Amino acid sequence: MILISLETTPQLLNLKACHRLNHRFPATTRCLPPPLHRHRMNTAPANISASLRAKTILRRATKIPALPETEGAVTEQQSDPPVRIVAFVGAGSLSPLKCASWEEVMLHTAKRLKWVDEGYEMLVFTDERCRSNQILQRELSRADILLVVAVTNQESVDWIQSQSKSVPNAICFDPSPNLANKLGGSYVQNVKNGSFFGKIMGISNSNEDDVSGEVVQTVSEAWKRHNSDDIRFCLLVIINAYIRPVPILKNLRSKGFSTLNCMVSNCGPQILNCLLDPNCRKALQCLNKCSPVDQVCNYRCIASYESPNLEAFSLCVLQKNNCLGLDAKIPEKPYVPPLVKFRGVDLSHETAEDLFVGWLGSLDWSWRVVAGQNPAYDQFPCQYQLFYRGKAKGSFWYEPVFQVRTLEGKLVWRRRKYRVKRGQTPGTFKFSVLDNGVISNEFWTIVYVSDDFSWGLFHYHGAASAAGQSYTGAVLVSPDGAYPSEKEEEILASALAKCEIKEWELFTVDNSSCRDAPLGIPEGSRLHSTVAFRDLKCSCVENS
Repeated sequence: MILISLETTPQLLNLKACHRLNHRFPATTRCLPPPLHRHRMNTAPANISASLRAKTILRRATKIPALPETEGAVTEQQSDPPVRIVAFVGAGSLSPLKCASWEEVMLHTAKRLKWVDEGYEMLVFTDERCRSNQILQRELSRADILLVVAVTNQESVDWIQSQSKSVPNAICFDPSPNLANKLGGSYVQNVKNGSFFGKIMGISNSNEDDVSGEVVQTVSEAWKRHNSDDIRFCLLVIINAYIRPVPILKNLRSKGFSTLNCMVSNCGPQILNCLLDPNCRKALQCLNKCSPVDQVCNYRCIASYESPNLEAFSLCVLQKNNCLGLDAKIPEKPYVPPLVKFRGVDLSHETAEDLFVGWLGSLDWSWRVVAGQNPAYDQFPCQYQLFYRGKAKGSFWYEPVFQVRTLEGKLVWRRRKYRVKRGQTPGTFKFSVLDNGVISNEFWTIVYVSDDFSWGLFHYHGAASAAGQSYTGAVLVSPDGAYPSEKEEEILASALAKCEIKEWELFTVDNSSCRDAPLGIPEGSRLHSTVAFRDLKCSCVENS
């Protein structure tokens, strides 16, 4: 993957409301608008455009870690010894993720690391347990990474400092006094303003220090977003750079000048047309300013400057010629079981399709997205889902309609069209879409839909093979974009648990200003087949 700029606008956190935030509030407060639900241009064009950069950038790019959106790719068998991580969190400390405790967040991170590689072993302790504990001393003596989060007790700080000298990689977030950070056995300096790492101490011009500098910046920017995907990604970056290669990060390293040769030989007209088109050129320039791990930044560039020439550029370079030599497979983990019964009857393929069709017919849309888990794809405002049966026998379609605030401050609507086919088991489906020149294939599961259609939960695994990206996520939906009522809390928690998702991982979608959405489906489309739906009523405000 070709290196692009690592500068990112810092994310602002609002921790004043950490007194039992309920699920109707977003997981974090951000400087940028929330990222797009599933309707994304893959971030690879940023990397393509960056491949037009100088030789020195290409040389350095071979060592930069990969993007965080590759969500738990298929696990490869490892013969290597385990990667051992010891995490200390401040006792009783709260995270920015809806004020979930840091202990809970890190325990969940330990589980999610296993989706990538069963050989990643992470033990989590509160700092009150660390003082004079021989078991912890033993674990630290063989740890590859020490992770310290929100530890402020001075006695704990002193103990950790004295016992962690042999750990080659020690990282401290929400830094505590006197705790030193290390990468690959070399110390790095804390920064008093609260960021993860400062400048590397005694930095030289060696390639090793160049790599460390990129790792520092990459991890720092990822941590600032404060979501479960990027917390895990911080650890994967360090494992990849200093312990052993992480398979799901391998795709996003530069292939050198063979990439440029492939692009120029096969896609010269598309490159020229893109550079001559103001929107396409702005998109590439914008993408070059984004960190390769910042999916929010990357997709805002794409959504702001979408154009036919940008689509043709991606289609030629990525999809048709695979100039970056990338590959990705749909993740297998976590396994999410589909809904088995609806209204007391075994779920059939026809009924499962009807659940997707949802409110379409009574309303102008099937569902509206309330909240989503994936920090890159589930968050843009005003997300409408349109599911319908096509004119052709057995055809089924999904068209998401969503709102984007461009980098120039304009509010615009976007729309995509997915072909949907039934999976082997009722309630499972295969989706495919040509999204801005790149084909994405996805596996969707209906996890739950209430008998009265008041809300539902859909989970997805996906991959854009030509862009080297894999991902997972989930969307909570309702007819009006409002959260399920409090009486549904236990059922919602159970449905999320089937997806291995905690409620504090969900980002609430902004549905406050969604007028004039370009809805509608093709004439002659068919809706419900088996579910009696005509008597259901919704008090939704039309296009509110």
